[in-house]
Amino acid sequence: MNNEKRSTFSGGLGFVLAAAGSAVGLGNIWRFPYLAAKYGGGIFLLFYILLVVTFGFSLMIAENAIGRKTGKSGLCAFRELSKKWGFIGIIATLIPMIIQPYYNVIGGWVIEYATKYVTGNHQLLAQDSFFTDMLASPQRLLIYQFIFSAITTFVILRGVQKGVEKFSTILMPVLIVLAIIVAVYSITLPDAMMGVKYFFVPDFSNFSIQGVLAAMGQMFYSLSLAMGIMIAYGSYLPKDSDLEKNVGRIEIFDTGIAILAGLMIVPAVFAFSGGDQSALGKGPSLMFVTLPKVFESMGMATVIGSAFFILVLLAALTSSISIMEAIVSSLCDRFGWDRNKTTICAGIGSFLFGIPPILGYNVWDKATLGGMTILDLMDFATNSILMPICALLTCIFVAYVIGVNSIHDEVRISSAFKRQKLFDIMIKYVAPVFIVAILISSILEALGIIKF
Repeated sequence: MNNEKRSTFSGGLGFVLAAAGSAVGLGNIWRFPYLAAKYGGGIFLLFYILLVVTFGFSLMIAENAIGRKTGKSGLCAFRELSKKWGFIGIIATLIPMIIQPYYNVIGGWVIEYATKYVTGNHQLLAQDSFFTDMLASPQRLLIYQFIFSAITTFVILRGVQKGVEKFSTILMPVLIVLAIIVAVYSITLPDAMMGVKYFFVPDFSNFSIQGVLAAMGQMFYSLSLAMGIMIAYGSYLPKDSDLEKNVGRIEIFDTGIAILAGLMIVPAVFAFSGGDQSALGKGPSLMFVTLPKVFESMGMATVIGSAFFILVLLAALTSSISIMEAIVSSLCDRFGWDRNKTTICAGIGSFLFGIPPILGYNVWDKATLGGMTILDLMDFATNSILMPICALLTCIFVAYVIGVNSIHDEVRISSAFKRQKLFDIMIKYVAPVFIVAILISSILEALGIIKF
């Protein structure tokens, strides 16, 4: 695919909404509230915001600049700048290829829950056995996974402007409005202000190194870094689009949605549990087991439950679209394939590779490693191993292979680069140390040596 024929975003707003849509995924909505509750609420939020505007800013600027400078997506961008370091692009492309199949599976779960709420069958969702019964039925999971995968594929088939950008510019405002509605409902519940205070007011007695590492990890994943997405999106940016301003806007969107997610969930669960933080179970148990019980006990389950799970579905779709776009863009760039045919093949491939994680909950439930299911293993391989490695290599590449001046020059085409000194310090010295800390802590946690 040559640069003359390359699709572009129509402008900065389209890029920001698409990139923010990528950043606002399931991780923001179920992972952020859990971590905030576990690691001290306000103190966790404080460190998260500090890391987003320093660590996150630097990596995102680097990836966007690499994409725009080369006019290529992840698989080819590194190779374009240095053939010896082209292997980073392979890692960056492998990550979304592993994530997309299991993301489709989780998206399918959300479709089933949203459907049940919209059709008024929410009482079933509050039962202890519903989630496990759903996982035990591969036929149900396959149907909903197919629907989710088909929607994602359809949007990518429409292209960058008519598909990715248009979909994001419509759904992101809807997602934000729904998040505000659910958050307002949550904080007006009896005893909910206890959760609001815990979430917003920093208590330095709750400070811990584990909390800082958890905040780094959450920031890292929620901004869609080190998986080729921001490089691909950067490659669609026109040269006159202000990179620094765009990244700043994405930081605001991502942090704003994370805060809204915390307000949607933490006060409601605090009110439901009488302040018991353990009620904010990790991952699926929070989203698919605890929250339906909260909605059922508080009344208005059909309205609030429908709004919440439609919101989660929109967040999952905007992220899924960006993940598949990174795959399709890379394959088209590298091999010169037709975009539509590549998209269809990617959609079929992601559906087929989503079958093993589905079967891992039922037919292949004995196929575990270290207690992790197939889906858990795919998530661990990408989020805890490959993404930190890719980010570390990107920092080394920018700082010591092509040099930070290469990024300076690209950013200055469209902006003054006011945070240049911060970028240099972070990308050369601070970010690599942080990333190594995330990588080591993730591995030690998986091995059971430390517990987060």
